[in-house]
Amino acid sequence: MRSATNCSKPWQRWHHWLYPGGRPNRVARAMNRTWRVLHSTGWVGRAVTLGVRGRRTGRVIAFPLVVADHEGERYLVSMLGQKANWVLNMRAAGGRVVLRHGRPVQVRLEEIEPAAAWAPVLRRYLELGPGARPHVPVDRRAPLAEFERIAGQVPVFRVTDSR
Repeated sequence: MRSATNCSKPWQRWHHWLYPGGRPNRVARAMNRTWRVLHSTGWVGRAVTLGVRGRRTGRVIAFPLVVADHEGERYLVSMLGQKANWVLNMRAAGGRVVLRHGRPVQVRLEEIEPAAAWAPVLRRYLELGPGARPHVPVDRRAPLAEFERIAGQVPVFRVTDSR
């Protein structure tokens, strides 16, 4: 993703410091624990907690995420790219996860291929998730062609029924 040297604003450098090498440091892990609890309550607009079985331990691991809505569908986006822990665990679980926004709901995540529909979803995600902006190498106001340029770097998943 974007390197810390490309980040001109202090808050962008802060976000890169929190996720060195695409992994949360000790401070980010503590903040994520707090966000998971808050997101699970359903009090925060489009925030959810994703629960998925760990691919190594089998324990359920929870991650705070933002749901992007676009044309009546819901999507989850990995701001840290293809190797984010929740993405690897979700793929190992065959896309079966639990989303909690007030109450837990079993869903399936389907990875969408980078195509024309992908760019507007990523743009919408960056509108809703300001914490993701320093990690995605495109400005949220950029033309859709700029989002298409980074296809494949930022995985996008459609939320569907658990079937």
